[in-house]
Amino acid sequence: MFEEIVDRVSHVIYGKKKEIRLALTCLFSGGHLLIEDRPGIGKTTMAKALSRCLGLDFSRVQFTSDLLPADILGAAIFEKTSSQFVFHEGPIFTQVLLADEINRATPRTQSALLEAMEELQVTAEGRSRPLPAPFFVIATLNPIEQAGTYALPESQLDRFLLRISMGYPNRQAEKTLLKTGETQHLLAQVKPVFNAEQVTLIREKVRQVQVSDALVDYIQDLLDFTRNSSHFHTGLSPRAGLAVLKTVKAWALIHGKKFVVPEDVQEVLPYVTGHRLRSRDTFREFGSEKLMALFREVPVP
Repeated sequence: MFEEIVDRVSHVIYGKKKEIRLALTCLFSGGHLLIEDRPGIGKTTMAKALSRCLGLDFSRVQFTSDLLPADILGAAIFEKTSSQFVFHEGPIFTQVLLADEINRATPRTQSALLEAMEELQVTAEGRSRPLPAPFFVIATLNPIEQAGTYALPESQLDRFLLRISMGYPNRQAEKTLLKTGETQHLLAQVKPVFNAEQVTLIREKVRQVQVSDALVDYIQDLLDFTRNSSHFHTGLSPRAGLAVLKTVKAWALIHGKKFVVPEDVQEVLPYVTGHRLRSRDTFREFGSEKLMALFREVPVP
């Protein structure tokens, strides 16, 4: 069933099967996904195709500089008929929320998502309101050097379990796209493979994937390496360690395994830690290859 989703989404987004599997890994881990790349690469199309395959409710918010928190969360509006204020839910009350171009909004608006992503609830008008389950945020991020963008605070970045980049398609995939034209019309043909209940069930199965003590020690060694190495400005937090553990369990399950091996850790590590680590010398992020070259200094069990 996992491969069925990958195949169906691949009919809309060509040549990006690994990125699709990583997005599914993030969903079934119970986390949220950040897709960073330049416009026109297919970030929004992939988010829409995934939500259709999963049979989940979908809502999109286009982030702009004048967007307010109430535009996302909702607001109380006075109704003449009842002579009282009635809360009208915002687009965040959905199962899959696409926060499109999240860094074009001000930090104040970006922070409106923090409680929802961490606690799966929204506090508005003095009352906490639970969000639908499962709740999954897919945020797209434009490169910071583009005009009209704001850097995401580290607290916001840390709420995203994985960050991936779509990248340009390979030559064969791009040739197919150029011959067939826009793929937006194909979204209507994407049929659900799962439903909300099955997604919740798979999340429970992810928790049952076995992790040996030796593998937990390996993850701890990786955390200690970032904290003690001269390469990093600050080390990975315990929350980052939990993120690695959740992700590798889901990655193993998607690939048909009931236990995690070190190769699973190495496959997902750059996507879980890349947005959490900075170079001590330049305070910039590491590229995936450079990051994995550093992590290879840690002995594998």
